[in-house]
Amino acid sequence: MSNYININKSLEHRFIKYAKIDTQSDPESSTCPSTLKQKDLGNVLVQELLEMGINDAHMDENGYVYATIASTTDKNVPVICFCSHMDTSPDCSGEHVKPIIHSNYQGEDIILPDDHSIVLKMDEHKDLKHQIGNDIITASGTTLLGADNKAGVAEIMEAANFLIRNPDVKHGTIKILFTPDEEIGRGVDKADLKKLAADFGYTIDGETLGSIEDETFSADGAKLTIKGVSSHPGFAKGKMESAIKILAEILDTLPKDHLTPETTHQKEGFIHPVSIKGQVEEAEAQFIIRDFTDEKLEEHGQILDAVVKKVMEKYSKSTYELNIKAQYRNMKKVLDQYPQIVKYGIEAIERAGVVAKQQSIRGGTDGSRLSYLGLPCPNIFAGEHAFHSKQEWVSVQDMEKAVQTIINIAYIWEENS
Repeated sequence: MSNYININKSLEHRFIKYAKIDTQSDPESSTCPSTLKQKDLGNVLVQELLEMGINDAHMDENGYVYATIASTTDKNVPVICFCSHMDTSPDCSGEHVKPIIHSNYQGEDIILPDDHSIVLKMDEHKDLKHQIGNDIITASGTTLLGADNKAGVAEIMEAANFLIRNPDVKHGTIKILFTPDEEIGRGVDKADLKKLAADFGYTIDGETLGSIEDETFSADGAKLTIKGVSSHPGFAKGKMESAIKILAEILDTLPKDHLTPETTHQKEGFIHPVSIKGQVEEAEAQFIIRDFTDEKLEEHGQILDAVVKKVMEKYSKSTYELNIKAQYRNMKKVLDQYPQIVKYGIEAIERAGVVAKQQSIRGGTDGSRLSYLGLPCPNIFAGEHAFHSKQEWVSVQDMEKAVQTIINIAYIWEENS
């Protein structure tokens, strides 16, 4: 088996090229992709794949990139898909990203040049203690970096290039899928799984070196609309019921010492208001509800409903509407039916010389939805850290290990077929 080597720093060059392309998604947009600029990266990826010799590489009208690496074996090997998303989070600007390589990191504070108040400190970023001697990539202090998930995109592209140029590495058919709009929960809404024609998949969108995640949150979204009673404020006594104040009271009544993101960790779930808007006559709040079991998720929805009903009892002239909708479910239920997927992922990580860490993620990936759509899909580390923020960073050496892990996964599936 051939081992991957990051020749001429091609991996970091790929990543920096992709990071400079603004691909921020927009939750307020109804189109797919939600922003046309995501196709700018898609076009670059398709062109590079075609130049590698992957002749079926293309992007569809919805911004999904598909490609196939042909089998190099006579064995009947399951078709494996590697997937990453092209968009970056709406939480922080992704425009005019200026990636910076901090070579041979020695544990010092990393002060970002365009905003000296943005500082990466080892006591705040615990994984930095494992990066001594490595090369750290950050943005310049005014934007996110986009390692979530352009690190994964670059790693898949680098692995694809390696496999194409090393046909002696035996593997079955490999499928590549790059998705738009993962950050706004729509990453696989229009993915054509029939065209993809894969049996199993791996998203490359995890954080710490060596991690493989086979469990995610289960997730619901909730929309609460309050319809109050408006009146001229000079003549409002006994008449006005302000939707703004009613909504504020509901938010204030929700638990504060538990069931919130800022008070929970590990396997604890939460009810989290993410946006509010409104006037006296009508106000609206959007929530995300999260937990690792469907039963607890349903309980959290019931708590929200009970709080709303309790507060609304005080306002006889006002009405409300609470809609709770499923977003995605814990992929562990599906993955437990195919234990070899995670087993081979762990083996691939360890063959790269890394200690594998099987764990849960307090979030979701495209793999959550893909698993329930018929493509069982755990999540492999990409090396991204402090995502959705100006302090986002990634290590070149961690990315190299991710590339080797992808190659190893392809090899191990062939070996065991």
